[in-house]
Amino acid sequence: MDANLNKNGRGSWNSRLAFVLAAAGSAVGLGNIWGFPTVTAQHGGGGFVLLYLACILLVALPVMLAEMVIGRAGEKNPVGALKHLKPGTPWYLVGALGVITGLIILSFYTVIAGWTVYYFIQAMGGALTVPPGAEDSAAYFAGMFRDMIANPGYEILFVAVFMIATTAIVAVGIQKGIERSIKIMMPLLFLLLAFLIFRSVTLEGAGAGIRFYLIPDLTAITPGVIVLALGQAFFSLSLGMGVMITYGSYLSKDECLPSSAGYVVATDSLIAICAGLIVFPVIFFMISAHGADLNDLVATGAGLVFVIFPQILTELPGGTAATLVFGSAFFLLLAIAALTSAISILEVVTAHLVDDWKIPRKRAAWGAGTVIFILAIPSALSHGAVGWLSEGGWFGISFFDLLYILTFRFFLPIGALGLALFVGWVWGLEKASEEIRTGTPAFRLERLWHLMIRYIAPVAITIILIAQIVDVFGG
Repeated sequence: MDANLNKNGRGSWNSRLAFVLAAAGSAVGLGNIWGFPTVTAQHGGGGFVLLYLACILLVALPVMLAEMVIGRAGEKNPVGALKHLKPGTPWYLVGALGVITGLIILSFYTVIAGWTVYYFIQAMGGALTVPPGAEDSAAYFAGMFRDMIANPGYEILFVAVFMIATTAIVAVGIQKGIERSIKIMMPLLFLLLAFLIFRSVTLEGAGAGIRFYLIPDLTAITPGVIVLALGQAFFSLSLGMGVMITYGSYLSKDECLPSSAGYVVATDSLIAICAGLIVFPVIFFMISAHGADLNDLVATGAGLVFVIFPQILTELPGGTAATLVFGSAFFLLLAIAALTSAISILEVVTAHLVDDWKIPRKRAAWGAGTVIFILAIPSALSHGAVGWLSEGGWFGISFFDLLYILTFRFFLPIGALGLALFVGWVWGLEKASEEIRTGTPAFRLERLWHLMIRYIAPVAITIILIAQIVDVFGG
């Protein structure tokens, strides 16, 4: 067990820096590194970035603070914390939804994470080059990706590798496992970001990409884009699945929660912005070199990272050496981002088993990790390896996509809405503020936070949820 324990005998963070790095690492994932730039490119560039940052500050930050307050006040996982704060009521089901959501998300998230591990190995081995005789580099890399996802052996192997790494870290504990690993991975992530940004912004055509990305085009802002920015803000911070409740439960009572939440949001947003400074110069390099269409480059989802990006790597100045170095660094960045997020999600499930089921941490972590690995297998097989799991077999979509829609489009906003209502209307703002003031006697933004968590955040999340329902079922 960790050397530092709180009064309930649970692990605790060694410092604010450890918490901020871990919490930021939980929010930093594949959605920041590739999802955010992709959505930004599809919806106006700089205008979307401006909206995203406004939504982060005005709506997502108050909800994150609410989750951290619940965690520190309850000193347990999402289920246990809500039971403690409002005993004898069904509000603990909101926490249970978070635990279930995390478990499901990790079951298909590990599949994508496995792809990043596979491509990192390929990049290190010099395989991200077009062999002599291949006429079409795009077709070559499309075939490489298609062969990987259609091979169940590859997919399951790399899911196993990723889950073993994730579980091994969580099983050791807060300080010796999560904190120690995060203190290595997050600085490495920042170094990789800095290296990749430096290389990207020096490419031909990079200036046009940076202008598109950072200079707002207000004419591109529509009500639909505002809703998308709201959704991206919530999803990028993983709100609604109980991660911040769980991580907050390991905080000491003298910790300043508002500033800690601010540091986490600032770090996560900075990394998302930095990801765009990697991706957009590279995309506009391709546009400058070949006259490619921006919409065609970003419309392929996973194909942008695993098909188009490898194709671009082969055309970078510097030849094979540049491809090897830039490609290895990029896919290592993706793998680290995926791992920091996966650790936090597995910790939510593990903490529930430890707190509420009294299962020893190592047994809880490895048990949860094994269950998640088994649940990941259908998602890994849903890309063509098994027909009834593939597209068309589940309401016209693959099993993988079904889980994504259920969790990201419905479960996460429902969970975030439930937590905002719990703090704003059920547990009570005065009790929540009292918890904040134990470490922050001068809570200057208290009235503003009350307004945001009681009224603005619930309305904003409801709008997101309605938009998701319309998008999924309206067409």
